[in-house]
Amino acid sequence: MTSLTASLRLLTSVLAMSLAMGPAWAQQSEPAPALTLELNGAQPSDKGCRLTFVVNNTLGADLSKAAFEIALFNEAGVVDRLTVLDFKDLPAGKTKVTRFDLAGADCAKVSRVLINSSTECAGTGIKPDACMRGLKTETKTGIAFGV
Repeated sequence: MTSLTASLRLLTSVLAMSLAMGPAWAQQSEPAPALTLELNGAQPSDKGCRLTFVVNNTLGADLSKAAFEIALFNEAGVVDRLTVLDFKDLPAGKTKVTRFDLAGADCAKVSRVLINSSTECAGTGIKPDACMRGLKTETKTGIAFGV
């Protein structure tokens, strides 16, 4: 009888611990709020180089304005230029495709695009540093892209 009682106590303890851990596991499975910028393409255009971005706002609130200063590096790894890309409004939970024509830039010579800073990050309930703090970068091109 003693071993049956001990077994039941052990089973009860394990069950209680697993139920207590349940909310912690659920919290870990939720993705962190993020603003994902994917460099999706770089094609020559009449003006220079056209960069195409796929943007996904999962910060949990609409952005009324989002802009980033980027640095373009040439094939030698030297900064060729600094410019600001204005993504305008980015609704929460929405994926948006945006293109920017960089006048005089040669796509074949761009080796890296660096997000230098967020020049604007605004929206109801959005802190000014939310865009950089939640920023994730990806690339579908041969150009290195990141922060």
